[in-house]
Amino acid sequence: MNRMRRWFGKGDRRVLALTLPIILSNATVPLLGAVDTAVVGHLDSPHYLGAVAIGALIFSYVFWSFGFLRMATTGLAAQAYGRRDPNGVRAVFARAALIAIVAGFAVMVLQWPIIELAMSLIAPTPAVEAAARDYFHVRIWASPATLMQYCMLGWLLAMRDSKAVFIFQVVLNSLNIILDILFVQGFGWDVRGVAGATVIADYSGVVLGWFLMQKHLKRLGGSWRGIGILDRVQLAKLMKINGDIFIRTMALTSAFALFTSFSARFGEVTLAANAVLQNFLMFGSFALDGFAHAAETLVGQAYGAERRKQFLWAVRKTTIWGIVSALAMAVVFALAGPWVIDALTSIEDVRAASYEYLLWAVILPITGVLGFQFDGVFLGAMQTKQWRNMMLLSVAIYGVFAWVAVSMGSNHMLWAAFNGFFLLRGVTLAALFPTIIPDRRQKVV
Repeated sequence: MNRMRRWFGKGDRRVLALTLPIILSNATVPLLGAVDTAVVGHLDSPHYLGAVAIGALIFSYVFWSFGFLRMATTGLAAQAYGRRDPNGVRAVFARAALIAIVAGFAVMVLQWPIIELAMSLIAPTPAVEAAARDYFHVRIWASPATLMQYCMLGWLLAMRDSKAVFIFQVVLNSLNIILDILFVQGFGWDVRGVAGATVIADYSGVVLGWFLMQKHLKRLGGSWRGIGILDRVQLAKLMKINGDIFIRTMALTSAFALFTSFSARFGEVTLAANAVLQNFLMFGSFALDGFAHAAETLVGQAYGAERRKQFLWAVRKTTIWGIVSALAMAVVFALAGPWVIDALTSIEDVRAASYEYLLWAVILPITGVLGFQFDGVFLGAMQTKQWRNMMLLSVAIYGVFAWVAVSMGSNHMLWAAFNGFFLLRGVTLAALFPTIIPDRRQKVV
């Protein structure tokens, strides 16, 4: 019993209490996507499925460009919380919310060039394009609410309230699912019903998020007055951080785009097999993201409080649990991999190709875990310049090896380059980690 307490103590329970609700809330996201697919998949034409897929792709790209609203809010608010600066915590949210509102309305104003550019690049069939436009022109009205949710989720994570994050995601996605079924199956509104459900759910989510924030605002104290929301120095700092996060996010997106693009060079079967196997990374990211978010929050608070011992403890504990979860997922993927492949596709040629390259997908959690963890560490410490630069370096090296793989006609080598990219992300950040540790002369727990 004493030995168990030594290895699984109060600190471990603290990390898991923060992480598990995040993992569970992450799992609701693909469930919503599955319901969206199911409700339109039972309509009288397959073009509706294509329309929703295209519409979701457009909004994922547009909204993910503003992913810094979630990430920067978590790191900066956690640091202000660690400094015991209640007005600073409020100011972080207020500045992010201001950007979200302005950006959300800007997206709505620019909806015509966005949809025209998207349609020209994707070039779908006329039926799919018409339905995709219907979906787009309804869902676009959720833009301010969607971006505001990023700010609220980031702020609640900074407060270490993973239960609120879980409630937020479950209620939001459950409402979306119910409205999906009602509007599409009940009222017959086809893809416009799917988009309308998202709009209503997103604005409802803003109301719920504000309600969930109240207990923390009361506990923190402080006031919204005099927080300096338009302080030039703080705004300049925020925009610099947001710029770093934006560049890093676009680089990561480009790495996935390269993998898909190069996969297509090997033919339709290999492309399909690689797409099936990428789902393993999506499944694994639920847990890895959970521990990365925990690191982001705990590291941010320790860094803001200038507590070296607490900082190192947060990095050590979350990383250990991240590695444990990565190893466990690799074992599960190895044992259940063929069954998962069979569940995802019934095409025998694609199944056979997926079995051949399965090992590369199995080890993705192991090669990727350090990258996920140090993403959280560097975000919590708000050391975004190094974080951005190491991502750019990793993508550049990966691009070279991926190109060599295609030149040699080897999909195995392409998968090796993909795994190498994830490993390189973690190794480069780990090498820089000593440079961001708080000075020994600073306060300790």
